[in-house]
Amino acid sequence: MEYGICTLSVIPMRAEGNERSEQVSQLLFGETYEILERAGQWVQVVTIADRYTGWIARLQVNPLDYTGYTQLQNQPTAITYQAVTRVCRLSDNTVIYLPATSSLAFMNGAVTTINQDKYELVGEISHGFTDITEAARSYLNSPYQWGGRTHFGIDCSGFTQAVYRMYNIQLQRDASQQANQGTLVNFVTEVRSGDLAFFDNAEGRITHVGLLLDQDRIIHASGQVKIDRFDSQGIYSEDLKRYTHKLRIIKRYLSA
Repeated sequence: MEYGICTLSVIPMRAEGNERSEQVSQLLFGETYEILERAGQWVQVVTIADRYTGWIARLQVNPLDYTGYTQLQNQPTAITYQAVTRVCRLSDNTVIYLPATSSLAFMNGAVTTINQDKYELVGEISHGFTDITEAARSYLNSPYQWGGRTHFGIDCSGFTQAVYRMYNIQLQRDASQQANQGTLVNFVTEVRSGDLAFFDNAEGRITHVGLLLDQDRIIHASGQVKIDRFDSQGIYSEDLKRYTHKLRIIKRYLSA
């Protein structure tokens, strides 16, 4: 098995191996993956963290040896919490801008070393949020982007995955997958801050997810990350004056 590690701020993962194919997700700095297949200028990978499969450009692949791979699996990895964290690549003194929830692999003090390159943190680094709703609110006004995982473009499940990543809880990538995790909350009256609500389409397929701030409000990515009204029917948009998403289930991932 071959392994790789992302050393760019963001790498698009596509459904197929070509530039015109849709983006299904993104690799963020420091995240690792297995290489499944090579086809011309494209490489099919599966992420280590959430086992998500996609194609990335061959020129964006950075190999990781088995020793480095096993080391990362056996030690905790720090992550970034700010919308943008700067690191300086010491080999050429250039700056890379890392999105929130990037992984600071092989960290030693303020320097992370990946293969032969050293990356030094620039400026003060946030150490997280005191409350999960505060972490969620940090994404407010981020534009919706299919397959996105950053403050500069994010989809509904990328948003909930990122927020929970800040609390060291690994959710799966898609809403339908996340709905299979956690513990069922039977009634809206039992909702706690941080629970996730899932919504289905006319065919009964789960297609949307959001994070509940309380029993009446939800923060979710739909057009942009925003706060809407929530009740037992689903999400009600004040802007559109109608329900936009029909509630399917509510799941809990945080202990009391």
